[in-house]
Amino acid sequence: MTSLPEPGARKLGLVIDLDTCVGCHACVISCKGWNTENYGAPLSDQDPYGADPSGTFLNRVHTYEVEPAEGAAQLVHFPKSCLHCEDAPCVTVCPTGASFKRADDGIVLVNEADCIGCGLCAWACPYGAREMDAAEGVMKKCTLCIDRIYNDNLPEVDRVPACVRTCPAGARHFGDLGDPDSDVSRLVAERGGFDLMPEQGTKPVNKYLPPRARDRLEEVDVLAPWLEPVAGEAGGFIAWLDRALEKL
Repeated sequence: MTSLPEPGARKLGLVIDLDTCVGCHACVISCKGWNTENYGAPLSDQDPYGADPSGTFLNRVHTYEVEPAEGAAQLVHFPKSCLHCEDAPCVTVCPTGASFKRADDGIVLVNEADCIGCGLCAWACPYGAREMDAAEGVMKKCTLCIDRIYNDNLPEVDRVPACVRTCPAGARHFGDLGDPDSDVSRLVAERGGFDLMPEQGTKPVNKYLPPRARDRLEEVDVLAPWLEPVAGEAGGFIAWLDRALEKL
């Protein structure tokens, strides 16, 4: 089994704003594209144009209709990928050491050369964030685009995960959540960011920002104004037309 390293000062991760996410799936497409062409084994698809398509994705967006106790009902788009937990059960359960957590930045990765495809890490992950690639027979997961964030050949603006760079709504943020003065840490503090399923005790690094309550409009009878007479007696052309019609 694999041991977890001592927690380091740096904790790279994502902050996802559920109030801003519009569910466009741009993050899903950019993640699929980047990770198919670059880091590790490609993310394969099986029968993509057939009756029962399936494939491997490192990031998925789930949509729920929520009716809070106060405020109007709303749709909440919930992106989900690996949360790079501090106490990652997917790492400690791995029998070959293929799953590991980096000590210097806290990113959880899979050494695909050592992965035997047993699926134990997928069973151990309470978030369903790991997927077996059917073509390669190895476990795949979000890498925080480690091949982008440390790539000096890319412009600085591109040294963020592909999903963050692509999000048109600015709902995804990347940074060091171990630094209380970082932009992402301040955002979590200001907006009341929360852990996903904290009762699992995995201490996920990624955080979510809650959706703001929507205003509820008072019910208005939209037909009422049209049911009231416009004037007591008709005049002008309308009056002439009314008299002419009465003679027919």
